[in-house]
Amino acid sequence: MVVNNRSTAWGNFDEHQPPAPELIDDCVHCGFCLPTCPTYVLWGEEMDSPRGRIYLMDLVGHGAADFDQTLVRHFDTCLGCMACVTACPSGVRYDELLESMRFQIERHHTRPWRDRAFRRAIFELFPYPGRLRLAALGGWVYQRSGLARLVRASGLRGRLPARLRALESLVPPTRLRDLLTRPPTRVAAVGERRRTVALLTGCVQRVFFSEVNAATVRTLAAEGCEVLIPRGQGCCGALSTHVGRRREAVERARHTITTFEAFDVDTIVVNVAGCGSAMKEYGRLLADDPAWADRAATFAAKVRDVTEVLAELAPRAPRHPVRARVAYHDACHLGHAQRVRAEPRAVLRGIPGLEVVDVPETEVCCGSAGVFNLLEPEAAEALGRRKVDNIRSLAPDAVVTANPGCLLQIRRHLGEHANLPLLHPVELVDASIRGRGLPGGT
Repeated sequence: MVVNNRSTAWGNFDEHQPPAPELIDDCVHCGFCLPTCPTYVLWGEEMDSPRGRIYLMDLVGHGAADFDQTLVRHFDTCLGCMACVTACPSGVRYDELLESMRFQIERHHTRPWRDRAFRRAIFELFPYPGRLRLAALGGWVYQRSGLARLVRASGLRGRLPARLRALESLVPPTRLRDLLTRPPTRVAAVGERRRTVALLTGCVQRVFFSEVNAATVRTLAAEGCEVLIPRGQGCCGALSTHVGRRREAVERARHTITTFEAFDVDTIVVNVAGCGSAMKEYGRLLADDPAWADRAATFAAKVRDVTEVLAELAPRAPRHPVRARVAYHDACHLGHAQRVRAEPRAVLRGIPGLEVVDVPETEVCCGSAGVFNLLEPEAAEALGRRKVDNIRSLAPDAVVTANPGCLLQIRRHLGEHANLPLLHPVELVDASIRGRGLPGGT
């Protein structure tokens, strides 16, 4: 059966953007994806591999399977890291298939009430920076009061449910000045203006990693970019898309487009891999909406990761040496989903004295994967420990990656007392331009 209209029902799928049969048929079951799939690496189960999950989609499409708990579980355990897309010699668009499948699951499957409640709590908090700041303030009190040490020393944390234990462990050290920081709305280019850009400040990024945003603005300005930071920007919808909450994702995409359309810029700059990946796909997300399809495609065409922008611009600001050995970890939604791999490495290697080394098993996810490390904490922990073991084998002076979720995940598994700096690539470039040496990191 071949269905060319992406809004045609088939089998047990409804008519709204089901997984396309022609994309399913692209999979020739060669198995090249298996060694790169985190869940297959962990468990060796066929149905927890991309090949197996595509087979399950085909069964649903032919009416031979339904959205029961067993089937849904195989898709809940998928990290959506897209390592399989990179590995596939047939060009299977597993990213599109998974997104469509998760939208279908959320419409046709009723989750247990505890799962629904936990997911709702996540999405009532993380996409709202104001609420996240209040939660972070609570985290600051929790850490500074000694309560965190007491919870851990008493063994109470080990008795928490796995999801709550993961949430507690991922809270980063919080500084009050970061919670109170508000970026300017415009920063002029240093010297002759080469480009006008608008910056997405992110949700988790602006609350817990405001120093990354500050470094991004300083670096872009130093390289001749006028930087605009729109007020009123909210969540881009990346997390919602990642777990199948389509209506929410669409609403947030429309709001983001409307906010940034008001500014006449050459480029929309993102310094969060997951956000950039979602925003570059707005054209596909809104393709069926005549009022938004063209606007979304125009917006998406302007989106660039900050390392792409820096790689495109010939360096103008002098770089000072940063004498250090850094382990570069490919954030999945930058390396696999956006296929941006060479640019961050080139930008880092442009810093005098900096040695950049790749983490072994670079294609395997660290286990962060949006909110996967909260929803599936056991698998995420196994992957996090595996990633940290590979990092430690390099004996680096710092770890560099382009996604806040990866930074939090790696920090957790390095241990509470680890003093290894964890940095975004732009922080190193900023430090080099300013002559500051290796930053301390998060």
